[in-house]
Amino acid sequence: MPINILMPALSPTMEKGNLAKWLKKEGDKVKSGDILAEIETDKATMEFEAVDEGKIAKILVPEGTDGVKVGAPIAIMAGEGEDASAAAPKADTAAPAPPKAAPEPKADATPKAPPAPAPVETPPAPSAPAPPPRAEGGRVKASPLARRLARAQNIDLSGIQGSGPGGRIVRADIDAAAGKAPTAAPAGAPAAAPAAAPAFGGHLVMPGPMEQAIPHEEVKLSNIRKTIARRLTEAKQQVPHIYLTVDIQLDALLKLRSELNAGLESRGVKLSVNDFLIKALAQSLIEVPECNVAFAGDHMLKYSRADISVAVSIPAGLITPIIANADTKSVSAISTEMKELAGLAKEGKLQPRQYQGGTASLSNMGMFGIKQFEAVINPPQGMIMAIGAGEKRPYVINDSLQIATVMSATGSFDHRAIDGADGAKLMQAFKRLVENPLGMLA
Repeated sequence: MPINILMPALSPTMEKGNLAKWLKKEGDKVKSGDILAEIETDKATMEFEAVDEGKIAKILVPEGTDGVKVGAPIAIMAGEGEDASAAAPKADTAAPAPPKAAPEPKADATPKAPPAPAPVETPPAPSAPAPPPRAEGGRVKASPLARRLARAQNIDLSGIQGSGPGGRIVRADIDAAAGKAPTAAPAGAPAAAPAAAPAFGGHLVMPGPMEQAIPHEEVKLSNIRKTIARRLTEAKQQVPHIYLTVDIQLDALLKLRSELNAGLESRGVKLSVNDFLIKALAQSLIEVPECNVAFAGDHMLKYSRADISVAVSIPAGLITPIIANADTKSVSAISTEMKELAGLAKEGKLQPRQYQGGTASLSNMGMFGIKQFEAVINPPQGMIMAIGAGEKRPYVINDSLQIATVMSATGSFDHRAIDGADGAKLMQAFKRLVENPLGMLA
């Protein structure tokens, strides 16, 4: 018998998804393991595999449909030997019978004269609106805001009947007047010059949306972008952030990286500065366990390992694949895994286990030349490390001013779970490990 293909739950928290693309069409044969469609969740675009074998008889939900509930039928599959046309869903009810025509009135043998038309009453002429009340001296009564709006939109106050106390013209009256169609100017009359934006206190006040329509296009938000917007708003509203910044000398790390890459070239491995920073943050969290925590209402979660979520920019927004057990992995293993995860992220093919969880995050914007920034914590994690660009700066080394490669790193900490002193200890540990990178290889 026909099988309903249901919208899958591709993550533990998924309730709805967008059916981004069908990879099979009606009439196509399907084997177990074939990719049927691409489903966009709140985190990534994932492939949906077939479990059963058969033929796609009917696609119920077209590609591009948003907000499809988990468990809702999206297609019908006909089994081996079944008629695909028989699998199409049947109508619940038969089509209603056409309405019966109303019976025609019987003709009366005796013709009747047509009734006389009713007299048409001429409606009374509308009375002219009462003039707006004026204050002493003949000035129209209006609020200061109403006057500013009227000037900005070139609206004559003398023709508006106020709805405020004592007939005072208020903003609502200006809004109502602005919504009316403009009266056409008489033929031959010169066009009125547009009103200039009013200036107050020496500052030019630009027209608002009501006065000026800026050319634009509407861009539909993806599920990923909606989730980013919701989570970051909640993070800034609910999590009290504390920010701690240190300057870190990179010359020793850059020298070690160059030497290691020379030896790893034959293996096809090329270490990045970010690979070392992931390792350094993970070891810092193990060294300062007070920061390897998450706030959970009336209790805290203290983690015994360091899983680092690394921010990766993708066309749909931002996603954070996770390097699990980063504190125990070699830098070369971190590098290989990070490249693989970043590639999957950009293709939208990360599995939930590869981006859900993490005990802390790292966001590096140094490649864009950003000197220093403060990142938003990714709840329920307790901290995130923001990495700026390494640049040549005057730097004191052994009590003498020299030129060194220096970067600024800023830790954002959830002050509900992490005290400032503990955050400072983590920043010290991170700085020490990065400036003495051989310690991370032991």
